[in-house]
Amino acid sequence: MKRLKAHLYNLSYLFLPLSVLMLLVVINLIKGANYFNITMVNGAFYGNIPNILFGASELVILSIGMTLVTAASQGQDIGIGAGAAITSAVFVQFVLNAGNDVTLLTILAGFFISCVAGLVIGIFNGTLVSVFKVQPMVATLILFMGGRSIAFMIDGKLSPILANDISNQIGTVIPGVPIQTPIILTAVFIAIVAVVLRTTNLRLYVESVGINPSAARLNGINPKKIIFLTFLIMGVCTAVAGFIAVNKAGRHDSVNLLKFIMMDAILAVAIGGNSLSGGKFTITGSIIGAYTIEMLNRTLLRLEVETETIKAFKAVFIIILMIIASPVVRVFARRVLDKTRTILVSITERKIGGPNDAVVSNTDTSGKKEG
Repeated sequence: MKRLKAHLYNLSYLFLPLSVLMLLVVINLIKGANYFNITMVNGAFYGNIPNILFGASELVILSIGMTLVTAASQGQDIGIGAGAAITSAVFVQFVLNAGNDVTLLTILAGFFISCVAGLVIGIFNGTLVSVFKVQPMVATLILFMGGRSIAFMIDGKLSPILANDISNQIGTVIPGVPIQTPIILTAVFIAIVAVVLRTTNLRLYVESVGINPSAARLNGINPKKIIFLTFLIMGVCTAVAGFIAVNKAGRHDSVNLLKFIMMDAILAVAIGGNSLSGGKFTITGSIIGAYTIEMLNRTLLRLEVETETIKAFKAVFIIILMIIASPVVRVFARRVLDKTRTILVSITERKIGGPNDAVVSNTDTSGKKEG
């Protein structure tokens, strides 16, 4: 029974992202029945669905980190785009300094170093939030403002190019593998996060701190450590996302790499049914929310909406979603459902109870006559 209730609870939180996703699918099917067509080009699958999975790779990874940060710290990290620019700049410089003979070991070493850079960023943000009690959005505003300048200086005020076959395969496809590499890397990352959440108490600790830090402390959980840990995880997420993004592009653009992606990550968390004020969270909802945003962008382009106009459509869409997901609307919807359920139950009881009442009445009457 407890497991059933837990599943129903999770499904209720996934109702909004799944509904929006289905709405976009219907719109695309109306636009053209061939929406789900998948073709194989040069040994790899291409089509609308593979393109959405490919395009949302970085957003999915960052949304996972944003979910944990939001749940624990009751705030958001708005510096993830700049953080990804820094970590990817570190990766590119390491690879370029390795010389012309770039091997898989070189790429892996560069990725590891970029993750270390991501951890340093996480330590900086986590210290400000957990130790000095700075509001998360204000603390990460520092990196948001100056992070891309740091990445630009790491690049040597240039836009370096990754001209090697391994980087190209990481950003596109590996020969003989039909699925694009960023999709595979994203799936592996999701699997690792799922294993960690299932085999550790991370979910319990994060939700406890997000719901009530004082109560969590009384139960032996250190809120500072948990908040600090979520920012460390966020730092690793920025490194992974930056690694995928720079290999996709084949060059490092410190100004435009994952620009404004923090807004999409926050929106993905909200669409996923997570509260932006912290507490209980669903990683699955955030992942669906990330893919929903990518599908929305591509749907608007498919409807021949101009690139600049997409932002206005997206803003309207966000407003509608936020109103639907707001506590006021949820309470109102719950009251309407409760009243509807009460009316239906009363109607059903009347229909069933009518004949029974008649039987009881006849019995009483006959009893009185016999008496």
